[in-house]
Amino acid sequence: MKIKLDRARLRRFIQFPLTRIVVGIFWVPIFVALGELVTKRLPAALSFYKPIVLALCALLGYYTFVRILERRKPGELLALSAPLEFLAGLLIGGLLISSTVAALHLFDVFAVTGRNDWTVILAPLAAAVLAGVLEELIIRGIVFRIAEEWFGSGIAIAGSAALFGALHIPNPGSSVVSVIAIALEAGVMLAAAYMLTRRLWLPIGTHIAWNFVQGGIFGIATSGVATKGWLISTLSGPKYLSGGAFGAEASVVAIVICFSAGMGMLWLAYRRNHWIRRRASLPRSEVRDMSKPNL
Repeated sequence: MKIKLDRARLRRFIQFPLTRIVVGIFWVPIFVALGELVTKRLPAALSFYKPIVLALCALLGYYTFVRILERRKPGELLALSAPLEFLAGLLIGGLLISSTVAALHLFDVFAVTGRNDWTVILAPLAAAVLAGVLEELIIRGIVFRIAEEWFGSGIAIAGSAALFGALHIPNPGSSVVSVIAIALEAGVMLAAAYMLTRRLWLPIGTHIAWNFVQGGIFGIATSGVATKGWLISTLSGPKYLSGGAFGAEASVVAIVICFSAGMGMLWLAYRRNHWIRRRASLPRSEVRDMSKPNL
């Protein structure tokens, strides 16, 4: 009887939201680290595929985390929904950063001074895939999803957005403005993209396209990291418009465009009854039922 009681306590401890968040934050990167060991043997000619392999390792890590620790099927990675939602995310992310750059050009902040060979886009493309997959699995798939189950949608959005902004503090050119900008334009919008579908493919696609088009196509620093893209470009003018050394993401233009898009997605999610109140006190069976959105 004592053994059964201890097992029950251990199970409750493992299923506690904070425990799952902490374990998940380390669980997924462990699979990426294992993939890193494997990809070290790849020849230089195949180095482009390394981030792709690591992204697949991250997906495998998330899948095993959900299956083993949470003991459920990962509906948020539903394969049938992947192609359409992923492509929609790519379109949304590409349009958002393109709209931002177009506005900066109208304000005489962004200018193109030349072009590079198209092959330079391969490195930022691979990097964008890895960053988009890994960050969305951890921040939206683990932190936001579990926090939402614990506290409800509102607090989960605010908390995960603040965390996402804070994670960019070590980046080159980071400032208080850039941290707030990332929290509002990306943290809120990407959480809203997840809420809209209750799956991860839309935010993953949006994140990948935003990073790739920004750096790989327009040649703008991505979160402060200088990127060699297809276009050779410059950002000048007032820091609140250009974003300074951090890049266009710290521009007030990006904040307005992306935060507005995020609020629009939140409104649609609310209309679909995807806004969740605090449900930690609900029976476990009811919590699982609520994880299946009414599309």
